[in-house]
Amino acid sequence: MTEERDNVLELIDEEGNQHDFAVLDILEVEGASYAVLQPLNDPEFADSDDAVIMRIDTDENGEEILNDIDDDEEWEKVVDYYNENVVEYDD
Repeated sequence: MTEERDNVLELIDEEGNQHDFAVLDILEVEGASYAVLQPLNDPEFADSDDAVIMRIDTDENGEEILNDIDDDEEWEKVVDYYNENVVEYDD
């Protein structure tokens, strides 16, 4: 379940816990879309610049949903694209 407000995305995990993420970027890689997300107010990521990348899919109702990237090859393509095309501009 997701809710978006002013570049902040609220995700609800399987246990019903709310997690807020800043939407850093939307990537288009080989015809698929991916959201680059920065965890907010999460002690696990408090001192980290780590980002989470999730694939943007469409459910049976036509609503956008976020899914984990389970395929290692797909993950590597997206991370390589991010590192080559996005990170360079932030230096």
